[in-house]
Amino acid sequence: MKMVGVMPINPPKCTVLDYINFLIAASTVYSCTEAARCYSPLVNAPSHDCFTRLLQNQSSDTESLWNEVRKFVTPKEGFLIVDDTVLDKPYSEKMGFVRYQWSGKHHRTVKGIGLVTLVWTDGITVIPLDFRIYNIDEDDKTKNDHFLDMLNKAEERGFNPEFVLFDTWYASVKNLKAIKKKEWHFLTRLKTNRLVNPDNKGNVPLETIEIPPKGIVVHLKAYGFVKVFRIVSKDGDTQHWVTDMQDMDESKREDLAKKSWKIEEYHRGIKQFCGVEKCQARKEESQRAHIMFSLRAFLRLELQRIKSGISWFESAMKIRRVAVTAYLNNPLYILN
Repeated sequence: MKMVGVMPINPPKCTVLDYINFLIAASTVYSCTEAARCYSPLVNAPSHDCFTRLLQNQSSDTESLWNEVRKFVTPKEGFLIVDDTVLDKPYSEKMGFVRYQWSGKHHRTVKGIGLVTLVWTDGITVIPLDFRIYNIDEDDKTKNDHFLDMLNKAEERGFNPEFVLFDTWYASVKNLKAIKKKEWHFLTRLKTNRLVNPDNKGNVPLETIEIPPKGIVVHLKAYGFVKVFRIVSKDGDTQHWVTDMQDMDESKREDLAKKSWKIEEYHRGIKQFCGVEKCQARKEESQRAHIMFSLRAFLRLELQRIKSGISWFESAMKIRRVAVTAYLNNPLYILN
């Protein structure tokens, strides 16, 4: 009987690294079509369909991100920061994950994708560890659910941070108790109407009590004793910072508050230099994969910044200057 051989499986014409490198080098357009156009016109060059299939065939979990970043973090040290941002999609029609939601950037409701991220920092380096997409209509999960999911996953991966840092949105009693159960410490902000008991005479709104510059220990309703600081900016904006560390002083609070700002710098980086909100694909799996690859692109820019001292902007410009230099040496558009 004649044996029928097994047909060999052709390797994919484009890889994950091909797409990540494209995200680092591109400046305006981040589509699969543009990725294919950027390759040399070889016989076996990847088409836009190759990149489309690459995005659609990625796993929906975040393990590939973790597997890449794990060797660059110290789980028993440093700080975990959680925050969310909106990836603007003002002109999208029937695009996966897009919904109307509040944007802190625009100070109004906009169309976009809600991205919740967990990052690790030692105060200098910022490494994305995990992310979730706010998609409550389909998975029935709030941003606070994603917050707890990512912290639980971090604990499972062996993290034991010095502090967990997060914004007012995530300062629910449930979240604070979950952090306490892990025996971790936190610093966050509270809304002015949160109820506290400063003198064992009953709960009153936080904004109504006297708080000295060094802070004050109060009982936070339904949680327990915490230390609260009131910070008033030059323009009159008032913030109330709270921590479970009752012996924390103002200098330590200020230092931690500066560290918590690292995630805002990270949001700026993934948007300006990694094209995280520029994916034009409609399917959810493609949007999710693009976000994943954007975060992995950011990792490369951040590690280069730490290694060489070159900013994300300068790293991107070094790539683009090569293209400009090539054009100056051989201009395509000239007057005859």
